[in-house]
Amino acid sequence: MYRITRAAFAAGLAAFAISPSLAQQTSLKIGVLSDFSSVYSDIGGMGNVEATKIAIEDFGGQMFGKPIDMVSADVLNKPDVAASIARKWWETEGVDMIIDLPTSATALAVMELSKQYEKVMIVTDAASSDITGKSCSPYTAHWTYDTYSNAHTVGSAIVKNGGDTWFFLTADYVFGHSIERDTGDVVKAAGGKVLGSVKHPLNTADFSSFLLQAQASKAKIIGLANGGGDTINAIKQAGEFGIVAGGQNLPAIVMFISDVHSLGLKLAQGLIITEAYYWDLNDKTRAFGKRFMERVKRMPTMNQAATYSATLHYLKAVQAAGTKDTKTVMAKMRELPVRDAFTDNGSLRDDGRMVHSMYLFQVKKPEESKGPWDYYKLLAEVPADQAFRPLKDGGCPLVK
Repeated sequence: MYRITRAAFAAGLAAFAISPSLAQQTSLKIGVLSDFSSVYSDIGGMGNVEATKIAIEDFGGQMFGKPIDMVSADVLNKPDVAASIARKWWETEGVDMIIDLPTSATALAVMELSKQYEKVMIVTDAASSDITGKSCSPYTAHWTYDTYSNAHTVGSAIVKNGGDTWFFLTADYVFGHSIERDTGDVVKAAGGKVLGSVKHPLNTADFSSFLLQAQASKAKIIGLANGGGDTINAIKQAGEFGIVAGGQNLPAIVMFISDVHSLGLKLAQGLIITEAYYWDLNDKTRAFGKRFMERVKRMPTMNQAATYSATLHYLKAVQAAGTKDTKTVMAKMRELPVRDAFTDNGSLRDDGRMVHSMYLFQVKKPEESKGPWDYYKLLAEVPADQAFRPLKDGGCPLVK
């Protein structure tokens, strides 16, 4: 357990002034459910734990005069493990809010429990657009990005530049299926064609047979509908097969700065990707990136910056509401704007989607980089209303 003991006297007094009943409140506890040991550990993992700690510290370390606690656990990317931990935390350990969730399958499993226990849950890693679509919940916020936003930002740009035939290399679970579906819709709407797809298991070491099928399709674009270590392995092995040299391109529809760092600029150069955050965008992003780097020894991914943002926003909402009551806090989270190191134009919608600008980047050539982690050239800022699915189109039952 992580407990911040540094007093925040002024914040405590302000909180107590809201309501005389606050003295009866129990300590606020946040649970981080993450991947600490597998394919998504670099994009979230211990970096998300550290981002949560920084947010708690920035808030002042206390809520209603009592220390804010934090617990964390590895879900092993298994929905049943995630659900078991969440149930224990909510039933017996007094956790008020769970954040992170590394895969869409784990997120959807814990969302069902969130409804049962009426507890706040914030998804900062998982990406399926179903989280705020047909599976939406009044108690869940989806913070960083989703398969719709990435498909529309990257997919649209590639089709416009002539990449009009696609074949997908797809992780065989909800996340990968959602990327393939959402990007395929973009391609077809723009007049392109989807020639096929092949599914691979999560955490695949050998992509040979899958890449051969993609290569044989003759599609101009081999869309990587996967993430983390799977994306890295696929790109490395595609290089060995000479796929790009043979005229096909591999856009990473969901890719992170940690992936580029692992690949190196020689392999990653020229990739068109979309992110919600980049450490070198502006003074706020650079300041947070520097603090994170000092503690973790690497720059934050967009998921890690979003975990900081979501934690801080949740704490502000609890304080403003004067209670930990879930429905009251969720209403306050929707009311308050999101303004921090992650975004300066965010807002939480009724379907649980936190909308904000997304950014289209191209990975620099080695000779263009000025130093470690200087990896991206900004191509475009995509406003929230263009990046994210319109509220009316998601099929969320909460939307009237």
